[in-house]
Amino acid sequence: MYWPIGAPRIYAAERHEDGGEAAAADVRDSPWSSGRAESASQNTSPVEDRSSISASVDYPPSDPKISLPLTPDSRTPSTKTSPFIGNGHASQNGSASNLLSSEQRNGIVALQLSRNEQMFATITTSTITLWQTRPTVVLAVVRRSAHSLHTYGHNKALLLRPDSAILVVQTSSGFLITYSITADPNSQVYKQTFPDAPSGHNRRHSVGSTAVLGGGYDMSRSATEGGLVREVGLRFRMVIKVDAGIVQALALDDELVVATERPAAVQCIRWTPDSAKSQTSTELLSRMAWMSKKTCVVDMTHDRAMNLATWITSDGKAFAVRRVSPARDDGQSSKQLFKGYCFHHPADAGEFAVKAAINARFSLIAVGCANGTICVYSAKDYDGNIPLSHKLQLTVSSSSSGRIAFLRHSPDGYCLFAGFEKGWMTWSVFGKPGAGSFLSDRALLDKSAEGWLVGVRDGAWLGRGSEILLVGQQDDRLWILEMARSAVTGCYSPANISRSLLQTDSAIMVYRGSDLSDLNSLSSESSLWQKVQIPSTYLSAQWPIRCAVTSPDGRYVAVAGRRGLAHYSVNSGRWKRFVDESMENEFVVRGGMCWHHHILIAAVESGDSYELRLFSRELALDSSRLVHIERLESPIVLIAPSGDDSLLVYTHDNVLCHYIITTAASSVHLVHVGQIELHGIIRSPARVRAVSWVVPDDQMQNGDPSQDVMVAVVFFLVDGKLVLLQPSATDDGKLRYEMRVLAHNVEYYVLMRDQLDSSVATSDTLEDTSKGDVGFANAANPHGHGLRDSLWIFDGSEMRLWPDVQDVLRSAPADAARSLPPIVQVPIDFYPLTILLSKGILLGVEPELVQRRDINFVFFKFATRTHLFLPPILRHHLSQYNSPAAIHLSHQYRHLQYLPHALEMLLHEVLDEEVDTAPSKENALLPTVISFLSSFPEYLDILVQCTRKTEVRSWRTLFSHLPPPQELFEESLERGLLKTAGGYLLVLHTFEELGSSPQELIRLLSRAKEAGEWELCKELSRFLMALDESGTTLRQALAKVDIRDQNGSATPRQPIVAWDGVQNTRSNGLGVDLGISD
Repeated sequence: MYWPIGAPRIYAAERHEDGGEAAAADVRDSPWSSGRAESASQNTSPVEDRSSISASVDYPPSDPKISLPLTPDSRTPSTKTSPFIGNGHASQNGSASNLLSSEQRNGIVALQLSRNEQMFATITTSTITLWQTRPTVVLAVVRRSAHSLHTYGHNKALLLRPDSAILVVQTSSGFLITYSITADPNSQVYKQTFPDAPSGHNRRHSVGSTAVLGGGYDMSRSATEGGLVREVGLRFRMVIKVDAGIVQALALDDELVVATERPAAVQCIRWTPDSAKSQTSTELLSRMAWMSKKTCVVDMTHDRAMNLATWITSDGKAFAVRRVSPARDDGQSSKQLFKGYCFHHPADAGEFAVKAAINARFSLIAVGCANGTICVYSAKDYDGNIPLSHKLQLTVSSSSSGRIAFLRHSPDGYCLFAGFEKGWMTWSVFGKPGAGSFLSDRALLDKSAEGWLVGVRDGAWLGRGSEILLVGQQDDRLWILEMARSAVTGCYSPANISRSLLQTDSAIMVYRGSDLSDLNSLSSESSLWQKVQIPSTYLSAQWPIRCAVTSPDGRYVAVAGRRGLAHYSVNSGRWKRFVDESMENEFVVRGGMCWHHHILIAAVESGDSYELRLFSRELALDSSRLVHIERLESPIVLIAPSGDDSLLVYTHDNVLCHYIITTAASSVHLVHVGQIELHGIIRSPARVRAVSWVVPDDQMQNGDPSQDVMVAVVFFLVDGKLVLLQPSATDDGKLRYEMRVLAHNVEYYVLMRDQLDSSVATSDTLEDTSKGDVGFANAANPHGHGLRDSLWIFDGSEMRLWPDVQDVLRSAPADAARSLPPIVQVPIDFYPLTILLSKGILLGVEPELVQRRDINFVFFKFATRTHLFLPPILRHHLSQYNSPAAIHLSHQYRHLQYLPHALEMLLHEVLDEEVDTAPSKENALLPTVISFLSSFPEYLDILVQCTRKTEVRSWRTLFSHLPPPQELFEESLERGLLKTAGGYLLVLHTFEELGSSPQELIRLLSRAKEAGEWELCKELSRFLMALDESGTTLRQALAKVDIRDQNGSATPRQPIVAWDGVQNTRSNGLGVDLGISD
C-alpha cells in the first residue's frame, strides 16, 4: 500500500565542492564556540557490577582547552527561511560556510529518530548533528575535538532516549558519551513565512478560514508554535566506559541496555538510580538457559508497543526477548533479567540472521538473512509461539544486493522497507513486492550521483509513513523520499477502498475513473487521478496527516492531522478549515472518520472526553455549529458505516456499539440502539483494524433496529486474521458468539454489501435481465447469483473471494462441522486498491523508476493497472457444475464492451491447462466451458480469437470438443461474420481439410467483395499466394469473383507480397493474418 513518488529531497550539514553548493542545510562556523562541557549530577556516579563487568563514568577535565565536545552556545544561527533543495539536485545560494573541513568530512554513520518524530540526530565519525524533521533544518551541531577522538575513539553508533532528552554516542573504543538535549522555549532558530498566494486561487483555496481573509495567507499564522523552529542545544553529560567491550546497545525509557563481548553478557544501565541507589545490573549469556552457548549478541531491536525485543546472536539465531520485572510476585528479587525464545534457526550460513524488525500492528517479526532473504514470523503470544508466516525473496542474487543494512516497518505496519549495501526494496505487510532500485541502470546512477539508489546504510520513517529518510553508503547526504499510500492504512473505511483514495505528505489523490465509461476506466493514464493539495497553513500547524477519508459518492474528502480536521469539496474545489485555531487545537481525531451524505462523522478525543462529532459540509467549521455530539465512556478504536443508516463504533473497552443515523428536518442525530460486549473474545481491542457485520435481509427491511445486534454476524480483522463471530442462543436464552477464523494474512477485506455505489451500479444491470439477448433466455433468476453479497480478501499475493457470503455464514458454525465453501483465486501481478464491481475489474497501481539521459536525476511515478476478475469467477462456477450461476453472472456484465474478451480469457486459460495436464473425460472442464460459451452471440468470434493466441498443438484439443471447422465456417458465413470465417479457413488449412483450389476461400472472397471488405480481400489474396507461389490459384480465384485491375486484367502484374511459405512462426501456427483483430 506504499509507493514512492517523485525525486527525493537532499539535505546535508556541510557544503559539497563537486558541482557547487549541494548542501541542503548549512550551519555557520561563527556561532559555535568551544563551550565547556558540564559535569553530570552526583546521581550518575559509577556503580561496580558483581559480574566483573564495569561501567565507569568519566567527567570532563577542568582545563577548558581540552574540553571534550564543542557545544553550541546561545548564539544559534537564525534565518527566516528554511534552506532546502526542491528536487535534490540544485541548491539555493546561501551565506553559510562549511561546518567541517574537507579533511574531516566523511559519510554519515548512523541516525536516530525521536519517538514523536519531531527531530532526529545523525553522526559522522567526528560530528553529531541534531535536526528538526519538518521543516528539515539543523538545530545543533557538536564537533568532537582531536583529543576527544584520540581518547575515546571515533563515533560508531547513535542512541536516542525515547523522550528525546538524552543522546548517546557509542565510540570505537568502547565508550558511551552522553549529551543532554535542551530546548529554549523563548528563542527560535527559524521562522516560517508564507508568501502571498496568487490572486487567481485565493477564493478557491479555503472557505470559513482565516487562511484566505484579505489578500493572501494570514501572516499571523507564523507566530504560532507550528510555524516556528525552537532553539535546541546539545550539552555534554558524561562518559561511560564499559570494560567488557560494547557490541550493541539499546536506549529504552528507563535504562540503557548494552550487549558486551568479553564476557558475553547484557548489561542494563539505568538513566537514574533506583530506590536502592543501584544503577547497573548484568546477566551473563552463559547463565541464560534459553540462550545458545559460546555466542554473543550482535544486534538488538525493541518495540515499545509490544514490549518485546529481538536479539540476534553471532551464530545467526534470532530470539524474542522480554525484560523480567525486578520484583517477582512473591516479593523476592530475581537475578534473571531477561526471558526469551529462539524462533529463527538457520539451516546454513546463508540463513544467518543479520537484522530484525518488529511489526506491532500485525504482530510480526521480520528477520533479514545473510543471503538477502527476509523471513517473517507471526508472534502469536509471549510464550515462544512464533511460527514462520512467509518469506520475502529478492529479484536479484545476494551478490547483486549485498548485505542487508536496514530493515524497518512503516509506523502503520503496512510496508516493509529493506535497505541493502547495493540497493533497496519494499514489500507490503504480507509479501506483495513494491518499489525497488535493483533494476535501475547503474551507469546512469553513477553519472548523476544518486546515492539513495545504489545502497542504503540507515534510515527512518517520517510523518507517520508519509516520507522515508535514507542514508547512503559512505555518503554525507540525507535523502527524504515522499511516499504515496492508500488512505486505508490510516482510516479503514469502505469508501476509501471503493474510491481508491491515496494520500501523500502534503496532498490527496482521488481516482476519477470510476465515474467514466468502461473503456476509459481501463486507461493507465495518470490524468485519471485528481491530486488536491492540502492547505499549507493546516500542514504547517498539524503535520503529519494522520488519516483521510472520502465520501461513498466521491464528492467530499476529509483529512485530520495532529489536531483538528479540514474537509474538501471535489466539485467546488474548496477547502474548509476551522475559523478559530483554538477550536482546531481543542481535539484530535482518534478512531477514524466517515461520511454520511454531506455529514462528516469523526471520532475525537478532547481532553478526557471521547466523542462522536458530526460536522456539516454546508456549514462553517466551528465548534458552536456542530450538528450533533455523542459522548462515550471509552476511547474509540474505529468507526464503520454499515448499510444505509447504521454506524458501528468499536471502543477500547471491547464493546461494539450500534447507532442509527436519523434525519429529521434539517437536523441529523445518532441514536444508540444496541451494543455487543466482546469480553473474552477479542483479547486486544487496539489491534482490531476493521469491523463490519451482516444483518439478515428480513431484519433489515422489516425488523426493529434495536434487535440487529441479536441476529448480526460480525466480521473483525485482527492481526491479519479475518474473524467471523456468529450469534447463537444458549439454553437459558442468553446470547453467545461462536468464533471462526476465515482467512490468515489478510491485508484488507471488502464486504460488497457495504460498497454502496458499486452495489447499486450492479443492481441496475439486474433490472433488465428479462430483456437480454437470445443467448440469455434462461439467465433470469429470481434468486440471483451475482456478486453483490460477495466477500473479497487480499492476502499479499492474490485476490480471493467467496461469491456469496451467505454460503460462508451457513458453513461457519463450529457445531455444523462443515468446511468453508471453495474460495475463488484471482492471481494479479500488481497491488490491488479496489474492486470496480460494475466494471468487472480490479484496479491497482505499480511503481515505475524513471531514468532519462536528458535529465540528471531519477524519479518515481506510479502507473494504474487493471485486471479482469470475471474469468476465474466464471471458471469457479463451472467447475462446481453451476452453469446457471455462471450464465446469470455473465448476464449482469453484458453491457461491457470487453465481455467477449473476458470470455476468451476464460477459454484460453482452461485450454492451456488441459493441454498440459490432459485430464480424464470425467474431470475435463473444457467441454463445460465450451457449452457455456455456446450460449453467447459472440461464440464463433471467441473461438477463433482463442486459436489466434494459442499454439497449433492446442487446436486438436480444442476442436475435439467442437463441431467440425467446416460447419463453423459455414455458420460464420451464414451470420455474415466474414473475418471470423477467415479465421476458420486457417484452421481448415492447418488440419489439411482445404484443397489446392478451395471453394470455401473463393466463396469468402466473393462475399468480402460484395461487402466492400477490401482489407479482407487483400489478406485472402496473400493466403492464396501462400498456397500457390506461382500465382495460378490466385488468378483463378480473382477471375471467378470478377476482381480486375485498372487494365481489366485479373492477373496481378507483381507478387502481392513476399512470402516465406506457410510456417509455424506465430501464435496461431501460421504466418498469415486474415485481418482478425482482438
